Amino acid sequence: MSEFRFSVFPSENFVDMGLYQFGWEQCDPSHSFGPVARNHYLFHYVRSGTGLLMADNAKGETITYPIKSGQGFMLFPHQINTYVADDKIPWEYVWIEFDGLRVKEMLDAVGLCMDQPVYKARYKDIAAAMDAEMMYIVNHKEESPFHLIGHLYLFMDYFVRSAVSVSTNKESGLRDFYIKEAFSFIEQNFQNDISVEDIAASCGLNRSYFGKIFHEKTGKAPQTFLISYRMTKAAELLKLTELSIADIGNAVGYPNQLRFSRTFKNVYGVSPRQWRYENGKASLIKR
Repeated sequence: MSEFRFSVFPSENFVDMGLYQFGWEQCDPSHSFGPVARNHYLFHYVRSGTGLLMADNAKGETITYPIKSGQGFMLFPHQINTYVADDKIPWEYVWIEFDGLRVKEMLDAVGLCMDQPVYKARYKDIAAAMDAEMMYIVNHKEESPFHLIGHLYLFMDYFVRSAVSVSTNKESGLRDFYIKEAFSFIEQNFQNDISVEDIAASCGLNRSYFGKIFHEKTGKAPQTFLISYRMTKAAELLKLTELSIADIGNAVGYPNQLRFSRTFKNVYGVSPRQWRYENGKASLIKR
């Protein structure tokens, strides 16, 4: 008989790496899920048994992959997929759904993409530590968001190190330095009237080259990241403070309240006032 554990992560205020849901299941023979497409990245690690993954590749062609114990599979945003447990040796798996600015960098290091979604561990001991971190998250859903995000980062570390050989790349290391400098500048100045040119200048780079390496490392344009970061901070202030909408707009670099409200709605789908109401702060709304 199938056993199942599932949890939804209670916070969306993590930009670099965010957790959305996680779970574990011992599947019944021939148990299937899909076809379905998701909005975020979803990784399954097979702890025992076998099964099949049917997933679209980058060209939209459906490819079938046999997956066995000790392997895993990555499902990509908006990718149509179905997965089925073996009828004789059904799999047991643990999964984590996540997203964020660091995901593309991590997947590039591991070598996973829509044309190559199957995870294979080079180092079994590190893969075992990765599995332990995934099960820890599943079994400790009541811990604080910061606690669980800490274990998500440990999972990511084991995930990457278990799958790839450690190597040093001077150009990659220099680009990592620039990205860290950019993140630091944004964290310290997001409330001010800063532009992509300002961020690039803080790294000593021209806008064109900075935009190129930022997109390569994060999968997002610098302007998109800046907006996302500001709106995440705005959502946090809406949820945790009694500040007015105008004051929150000022606090995240939008002195024009109308422009702030429009930008917030483009990101979250609702106005700041409605978002605050829907997130339990109706009594705090100020006119």
